[in-house]
Amino acid sequence: MPVKPAILAIDDEPEVLSAVARDLRARYSSEYRILRANSGEEAIDALKELAEKGQAVALVLSDQRMPRLNGTQVLQQARLLHPDARRVLLTAYADTGAAIAAINSSQVHYYLVKPWNPPEEKLYPVLDDQLEDWKSHFKPGYDGLKIIGSRWSDKSHDLRDFLSRNQIPYQFLEIESPAAQEALEKLALENPQLPLVVLNEGEVLQTPTVSDVAAKLGLSSEAQKPFYDLAIVGAGPAGLAAAVYGASEGLKTLLIEQEAPGGQAGTSSRIENYLGFPSGLSGADLARRALTQAQRFGVEVLTPQTVTGLRLEGPYRILTLEGGAEVACHVLMLSMGVAWNKLPAVGADALTGRGVYYGAAMSEATSCVNEHVYVVGAGNSAGQAALYFAEYANRVSVLVRGDSLEAKMSQYLVDRLLEHPHIEICLNTEVLECFGEDKLECVTLQDRKTGETRKEQTSMLFSFIGATPRTEWLEGLTARDAQGFLKVGRDLSKEELKDWPLKREPFALETSVPGVFAAGDVRSSSVKRVASAVGEGSVAVFSMHQHLASL
Repeated sequence: MPVKPAILAIDDEPEVLSAVARDLRARYSSEYRILRANSGEEAIDALKELAEKGQAVALVLSDQRMPRLNGTQVLQQARLLHPDARRVLLTAYADTGAAIAAINSSQVHYYLVKPWNPPEEKLYPVLDDQLEDWKSHFKPGYDGLKIIGSRWSDKSHDLRDFLSRNQIPYQFLEIESPAAQEALEKLALENPQLPLVVLNEGEVLQTPTVSDVAAKLGLSSEAQKPFYDLAIVGAGPAGLAAAVYGASEGLKTLLIEQEAPGGQAGTSSRIENYLGFPSGLSGADLARRALTQAQRFGVEVLTPQTVTGLRLEGPYRILTLEGGAEVACHVLMLSMGVAWNKLPAVGADALTGRGVYYGAAMSEATSCVNEHVYVVGAGNSAGQAALYFAEYANRVSVLVRGDSLEAKMSQYLVDRLLEHPHIEICLNTEVLECFGEDKLECVTLQDRKTGETRKEQTSMLFSFIGATPRTEWLEGLTARDAQGFLKVGRDLSKEELKDWPLKREPFALETSVPGVFAAGDVRSSSVKRVASAVGEGSVAVFSMHQHLASL
């Protein structure tokens, strides 16, 4: 029987430690081992022993005020020994300043103020949430889905990225590794075509597409009903918010996502300025929470599925899906988000997925160990990615076309980048060329002020420059601005509303087509922040109810 993951409680006061352990056992002993330590030194020894034995630690709960080693120092060591464990500080009200500092400097996940009675209200909800986050990433002695392929294969990257973004556990075996060769021998395939996907039941797929794997895993791409009150295209923060609010208010809701829930925000390694999460959370965690919430209210989710067309028939808005199927609705939300622009460098397209990546590509993070990684861009996504990759790489260079970071990036991120010992900021710099045969090997960089160029060796470059809305399939149907973003509400001109069929004016976030709404990054002049997208998604539902009431 496998050893249960551990929860370690630390406090130098015996009575407090006993009370903490008692409450932890009452709630979590069926799934976790509850361990205790009465000093920081004893806790670190225990964490080292667990690491040496390869035993998982789910959560470390430490008091702040202890002699010699305080709670913050203990949790710093815990992070090094068990980086995936959730770290929670237990502190007195007078020490909340230290707790907030620990969140900033030591990446403590949460802090609790003593006393925590009753635990049902003040302890368990916090720890339940932390443990749920930990479980979503924990991969116990893995014997499930496997991918066998080359790290430098674009097809292999696409599969790994899809599984990671949809939070489906898998194990990747690099083709040249002994583990991969042993797996191939057991499979005994003649002339295997890579990448291979070995499913939990042992079935093998050779060079499968993302859709092939999704179908085998039971992800749904076909709607269960022909009609819905509300259909949402795009499961980024705006779409997820609309799904939660729409379904919770009684609308039969369908959510359609082309790639993975979370949209572009879902690829963010860490979102630190979203209200209510003082220690930040990853885009994947935010997407998982929101999707679970939506499904609790009965939202039907199709992924991966692409919408290819829209037509109007009286009060119905009818979507055409890839493959030709159709689904109808009374109100439609367009929240497809945006796609990263291609890097305008010679050779970049040929090396996409083989060293050149768009977005954070968190599936590649562990491959950055001992590498010199380049991040292109000056927005928050680029800043968060640089900090994330710096946890693995020897060096991260952030390439910025402009004169400063402050123009597009939040100040807290700018400060952290400038302070990080392994990150360098290269202003007025752009990528001219990418070189490599089977993978990225080097890049040519140019100083935009002097015109000087230089070649730098690297095998990993992540681009976060500009964005293009995914609105091509709406050509001629809804009003768009010059860049293709959807115009809504008061931003619509009289010319753009010349065919508007109703006596009323468009509601907030309503496009030039009645009953069709747009929110999030796909909307013209939107604020490119997660909180803004969530707000728009929820506000749009109010306008939808007004439209439905008029039918």
